Amino acid sequence: MLLFPVELQIELSSRAFAGLKQQRRQLAGRTGCGICGAESISQAIRPASTVDTRPSVSLERVNAALQALDDAQQIRNDTGATHAAGWVDAEGQLRLCREDVGRHNALDKLIGAMRRQSLAAAGGFALISSRASYEMVHKAARAGIGALVAVSAPTALAVRVADEAGVALACWARGDRLTAYTHPEVFAG
Repeated sequence: MLLFPVELQIELSSRAFAGLKQQRRQLAGRTGCGICGAESISQAIRPASTVDTRPSVSLERVNAALQALDDAQQIRNDTGATHAAGWVDAEGQLRLCREDVGRHNALDKLIGAMRRQSLAAAGGFALISSRASYEMVHKAARAGIGALVAVSAPTALAVRVADEAGVALACWARGDRLTAYTHPEVFAG
């Protein structure tokens, strides 16, 4: 067992460094987080669409929607192995629920169903049964969704993208609480 700090200094020959440069990935990954192969966050992430309108979302509406989403998750109830994304309208009613083993896929399915049913994104909010990543915030903004509520944690990048895109982001929505990370005035009602 080492009880002292260890520092290594490695010097690469020009030839070895040139070989490493040739192996460097030049394209961003097509699956997963989308950051693979990118050398900076700004290279990996396109600016999000900007949302101009945000709804008013009360804690009571979130709590009712959480219960409705829980009740609507048929596949999860049978298997215990899916995430869900739900659309809650301006009156606080869960209008749509989509499930998938992948949390991103559940949100994609929800947005697609909203489009097919011509449901306007203004006035309501999306509810996800997972953590909030920057990709999920980005998708919500692109769909015109002004508020996204997650039952688990956000990533720091999700908070930054939500702030830049004008999306009200609240996480840790459980029981009688939630934490507003951006546009807290949306969740004050």
